[in-house]
Amino acid sequence: MTRTVDYYVSLASPYTYMGGKRLPALAASADVRFDVKPVKGADLLAATGGLPVAKRHPARLAYRLVELARWRDHWDLPMNIQPKFFPVDDSQAGQMVIAAANAGQDTLALSNAFLACVWEKEQDLADRDTLIAAANGVGLDGAALADSIGDETIMAAYDRNTTEAIDRQVFGMPWFIYDGMPYWGQDRIDFLERALKA
Repeated sequence: MTRTVDYYVSLASPYTYMGGKRLPALAASADVRFDVKPVKGADLLAATGGLPVAKRHPARLAYRLVELARWRDHWDLPMNIQPKFFPVDDSQAGQMVIAAANAGQDTLALSNAFLACVWEKEQDLADRDTLIAAANGVGLDGAALADSIGDETIMAAYDRNTTEAIDRQVFGMPWFIYDGMPYWGQDRIDFLERALKA
């Protein structure tokens, strides 16, 4: 029986982009399904004492770039650590992932495609046409998914994901919960993998 990992995401997060690259192979090798749960990142930060990038101290901002470059090089990723469209509103992308989940579609591929828009392709994740093209690129009907943006049911699910994450003490991205155990960050996926394969 396929197991499930709850996977909380912000679709503009650089570390979610990094970690997301590794998840399809892990899903296959460990026979696990990642339940992708987009959350409202700003609400999550506000509720848990975090600060958005633009409000962080210059020392933290400088080190952030060092770490991003270090991990990019470690994973050999085609990543621009200072992308043209960042910070960016990822709410439309999040709603499309929720719509895809409701339709039983591949939300892991879709979320990774959206993350690549920001961190690889210098594309605006707040642009509807960009979102449609990205969804089409992974074999989904981008226009149909985009039509769900603003739907009351989708928005309610988006709010529920965010509230659920806060209730489960999620405070950063990416965040995984498996068998009641939390794992924060792309650099904790190895620990998640060990648990899945134990």
